[in-house]
Amino acid sequence: MKYQDYYQILGVSRDADKSDIKKAYRKLARLYHPDVNSEASAEEKFKQANEAYEVLKDKDKRQAYDRFGADWKHGQQFDGGGFGGSSYSQGGFSGGDFSDFFESIFGGGYQQAGGGFQQPSHRGADQKLKLDISLEEAFNGGSKTIQFSQSQGSGGMKKLKINIPSGVKEGQKIRLSKQGQPSPDGGDPGDLYLEMNILPHRLFNLDHRNIMLRLPITPWEAASGTSLKVPTLSGSVELKIKPGMQSGQKMRLKGKGMPGGDQFVEIMIQTPPADSEDAKQFYQDMQAKFDFNPRPF
Repeated sequence: MKYQDYYQILGVSRDADKSDIKKAYRKLARLYHPDVNSEASAEEKFKQANEAYEVLKDKDKRQAYDRFGADWKHGQQFDGGGFGGSSYSQGGFSGGDFSDFFESIFGGGYQQAGGGFQQPSHRGADQKLKLDISLEEAFNGGSKTIQFSQSQGSGGMKKLKINIPSGVKEGQKIRLSKQGQPSPDGGDPGDLYLEMNILPHRLFNLDHRNIMLRLPITPWEAASGTSLKVPTLSGSVELKIKPGMQSGQKMRLKGKGMPGGDQFVEIMIQTPPADSEDAKQFYQDMQAKFDFNPRPF
């Protein structure tokens, strides 16, 4: 009888424990089972793996094999059968019920159909989309209906109502389970990943979790001080401008940014244009009245 190294066939060491042997066998069974692998050599490799596992999983048979090698059955030829005396033939397995075995190996993906086995269904591909949202939508959150192409190359469109969490960040991804590409053979759809893209705002600039606002004021408001209503994402608030404010100075509105952030108001002094003779005369009188030079150099 030709000697076969069962340890080498399963790819384990000679001191491998029962768990390692079982794990190695299952890996080979997935790879070489004829219902999965149509290569000419797959069936023979599957038989060899069965034979090796049948011996090495059994304590007494393994001890005999380690001691006597090819003659471990003392002259009785091993017929390659396994799993309680059943054997593999060209038509499939004979004897015994192997549905539990394949369910344990393939995770239930295989089902008996017409006396044989069918391929497991494949999960659909994940789909990734960039979702444009306004700064207000990012701040407040809420429901939104989106429309997108469901299947690549099909041109079909899908409508989906989603919920945007309050305070989402730029680039943040939201996973929607089983809303991606459909399976090609009846399996579960893939997942849909939405990447948040916060659009520019006409008033505010987003700086991480902070909101930046440029506030135009007149020279007399800056010089004398005043109180103004300024917009925030959660509504207008009263802002007190101290006398002598300069362009570029910033004031903080605590907690008025995105969740966990503040709003900063940058003062921008706007000078009225000298677009009439009266206006020009006013600026000339101002120059004469004030002994002021803003340039120390």
